[in-house]
Amino acid sequence: MTILVTGATGTVGRHVVDQLVEKGVEVRAISRNPAKANLPERVEIMEGDLNFPESLKAAFEGVKGMFLILSSDEPNATLQTQPKVIELAEKAGVRRVTVLVSYEEGPVEEALKNSGMEWTLVKPGEFMANILADWQESIRTEGVVREPFGDAPSARVHEADIAAVSVAALLEDGHHKQSYMLTGPESISRREAVRTISEGIGKVIHFDELTEDQARQNWRDQGYEEGDIDFFVLMVKNPPEIGHTVVPTVEQVTGRPAKTLAEWVLEHKHKFE
Repeated sequence: MTILVTGATGTVGRHVVDQLVEKGVEVRAISRNPAKANLPERVEIMEGDLNFPESLKAAFEGVKGMFLILSSDEPNATLQTQPKVIELAEKAGVRRVTVLVSYEEGPVEEALKNSGMEWTLVKPGEFMANILADWQESIRTEGVVREPFGDAPSARVHEADIAAVSVAALLEDGHHKQSYMLTGPESISRREAVRTISEGIGKVIHFDELTEDQARQNWRDQGYEEGDIDFFVLMVKNPPEIGHTVVPTVEQVTGRPAKTLAEWVLEHKHKFE
């Protein structure tokens, strides 16, 4: 079976590629820039862009399963996956699709559910990897994290666990029509997360709690509009219960416990030096 991986160089997609390769699966990866993909030698890399579904026709040939992303976490990348991708995949003979989605479903998920393919929706909460985007630089250079609402809880999930559930859904039977909510094994506050990172990397990290006004001004300085800022505040100040309620899905699907933040920190310790 050949599995097509979209977003193959992204936070989750790269783990999906690596785990499939480890299992001996034939992997074909889509990239806007194949020359810079830097994927394992065994992986077939083809040029394509989810924003332009017709560009994927060749990549679908001979593929029986697909890992599909709907948005990109690559720097400066813009992505709006179209339902047409589902139509083309089914027409090409793809039989099974796993989609990485946010909490709310949209037209792509609807098209998939109305197709004749087997489908699984993977819905993770906050990524542990967001720590690198949000805190890495200030931890590395100043030994400090500046955030509002230090006691706001989150059940952060390891990106490798998101990939493991996605891979299981692609390679195993029994996952058709499942919508898997994913979290890590613990719900901890921002303040506690910083403490975990500090202990894991052996460096004192101070948590500098910003006021709401200070946080809003920081987001303005970064170019965000007021509507976006209101949403950020809402999500952090009063996070939805679904984002900090631990669920056992990772262990139920993979047969092993979800990875802790402490484990993630040890794996990424070198990035904070």
